[in-house]
Amino acid sequence: MSQTADELLKQSLSLGEFDRASLAGALIESLDVGTDEQANQAWDIEIQRRIQQLESHSVDTISWSDVRQRLFRGFE
Repeated sequence: MSQTADELLKQSLSLGEFDRASLAGALIESLDVGTDEQANQAWDIEIQRRIQQLESHSVDTISWSDVRQRLFRGFE
């Protein structure tokens, strides 16, 4: 990584969680040279479906701490 990129990373890590996530999303989007409109549309529909499920309480949610424990079980 270049010195400039390293400095930007250090500065970015000092940002709040929302700003870091927004920055990460913008950086990832900048790498996507081509978009698949059908895939984007399918994701939009899926996201809306999941939001509706969450808002209607028709699905059970799992806390991030539980998910993290499950993901990293056995790696520590």
